[in-house]
Amino acid sequence: MTTNAPLKELGEFLKARRGELSPRTVGLPDTGPRRVPGLRREEVAQLAAISTDYYTRIEQGRIPPSGPVLQALVGVLHLGDDQRDYRFELAAKDTVTVPVRRGTQKIHPALRRMLDDLTTTPAIVLGRRMDILAWNTLAAALVTDFSALPDKHRNYVRILFTDPALRTLYDDWNTVARTTVGMLRKEAAAYSQDARLAALVGELSVRDDDFRTWWGSHQVTAGTVGTKTLHHPVAGDLTLDWDTLTAGTDPDQHLIVWTAETGSPSHDGLRLLSSWAASTHHDAPTT
Repeated sequence: MTTNAPLKELGEFLKARRGELSPRTVGLPDTGPRRVPGLRREEVAQLAAISTDYYTRIEQGRIPPSGPVLQALVGVLHLGDDQRDYRFELAAKDTVTVPVRRGTQKIHPALRRMLDDLTTTPAIVLGRRMDILAWNTLAAALVTDFSALPDKHRNYVRILFTDPALRTLYDDWNTVARTTVGMLRKEAAAYSQDARLAALVGELSVRDDDFRTWWGSHQVTAGTVGTKTLHHPVAGDLTLDWDTLTAGTDPDQHLIVWTAETGSPSHDGLRLLSSWAASTHHDAPTT
């Protein structure tokens, strides 16, 4: 049976966002305790200058909203840029489709060469659904031995939630993991009918209570830059900035690099880790 998954997802997203707002936040009178938290549908409709029936059908995933209505709801629900972009992307996918299986991604040769040349900088290449397409030696030493995992399990979100070592590697695993779920949620808007992505979400929802809760919150984030603190068993405590570069030849391939300020203890730690990785043959793949 076919379903309009993007519109259904859009409706669930709208419901989650209005559940986070109070009447006082949007300038409405607070009339006391409510049976459920957040704004009522009729209040959202009133603020957006549309009928309650129209808004209800949007939230139920029965009809796509018009452009002006989407713009109005951005303001009513106090959406940030990432949430706004996510919602517009969902609204644009208003046709009935069925799940599809996409071909296997292969790392672009130019990115492979770049990875090989980064000998003192950890780096990985993420593809669709945050699959790990490639990595360099230092990234394997920093995070985990990706080559020891089956191809189908080389997914950053999956590793983050299933490898116990990563829960102690990151100083604030909860924030890292929740942000990553938001990134995957944004990915799901672009590939709402991807069968492997749906399978990944289903598996992690069953295996992990945190993932299930965070996925259900419908929070989204672009997640292109940031800073993380790691407690590494060899290199010690590391504070690393990470950045994302998107391949011009394939916008679904992203090079993620971790760097440290020159002369800092974290920079020295990466150099130590690089030497250790070379001496222990912590190799990256050649393909």
